[in-house]
Amino acid sequence: MSDLKPELQALEAAAVQQQEQKTNWHCLHTFTGHSDGVWSCAISPDGNTLASSSADSTIKLWQLSSGQLQSTLTGHSDFVVAIAISPDGQILASGSYDQTIKLWNLNTFEVLHTLTGHSSFVNCVVISPDGQTLTSGSNDETIRLWDIQTGQVLHTFTGHSDFVVSLAISPDGQILISGSNDKTLKLRNLSTDQEIGTLSGDSSFVNSLAISPDGQILASGSADGTIKLWDLGTMQVVGTLSGHAGDVQSVAISPDGQVLVSGSGDHTIKLWNLKTGQETETLRGHVGAVYSVAISPDGKTIASGSNDHTIKIWQTSS
Repeated sequence: MSDLKPELQALEAAAVQQQEQKTNWHCLHTFTGHSDGVWSCAISPDGNTLASSSADSTIKLWQLSSGQLQSTLTGHSDFVVAIAISPDGQILASGSYDQTIKLWNLNTFEVLHTLTGHSSFVNCVVISPDGQTLTSGSNDETIRLWDIQTGQVLHTFTGHSDFVVSLAISPDGQILISGSNDKTLKLRNLSTDQEIGTLSGDSSFVNSLAISPDGQILASGSADGTIKLWDLGTMQVVGTLSGHAGDVQSVAISPDGQVLVSGSGDHTIKLWNLKTGQETETLRGHVGAVYSVAISPDGKTIASGSNDHTIKIWQTSS
């Protein structure tokens, strides 16, 4: 099952048994190989490759269907806490506590650029829908916009008064949303580089953001264990999802816009009906905080990365 200690194996087995009793989803694989917590997961646009990054300073690339390890990318000197794959599947971006972002060629596994400029930990990275730019957020309270081809910084956004910990870009590539430990979300127009709004309904740190495919709904996962749903047209909260017993570390929305997936410090992954706000599934099996969740392009596979050093691959039987 995994290379966990015996007592953790027993906990995992019990969680898996409980999981199998009442769900349409099952754990297909448990990927082991990282020597520390798995902070971020990303699935390639063709659905064939899973990338994972870890506090062990590495990035691993896996064949999603078989779990075979394809490559281990080394070069960062501290935790790699954020990764993103370009829409064409050719480039992987990684953000690290070593204050740098690296751009990797996924065909050759070589570093194309190392982006320097942040003066503290890089917490989040996101690639634009057209694959031309990368945006990063840092503990230095800034957001930087980079040209992926040249590796040059195009713009530095300020305005947050605490660490920038989460980012999302609208499907049309026009709006950037940032979440900060100052408990606000800021919206910026990337065409004009202007701030266009601040959302301040969260009472806690926002750890993760996801935007629905139609660009209308923003989901924000918070340290208080809730997920807020925002209407980006009115900039108002239209729902609050409660159910996790720990902080919400990661949120993702399915390609069809029907399902929200959340990972939490309570060791579980929850699935929610995005239209009704109802919790539909709880996936158990991890024995550590779930730091990252990712959904495959066909919506039938979920990857979860955890502080228990593993990645789990979940598939639906429905």
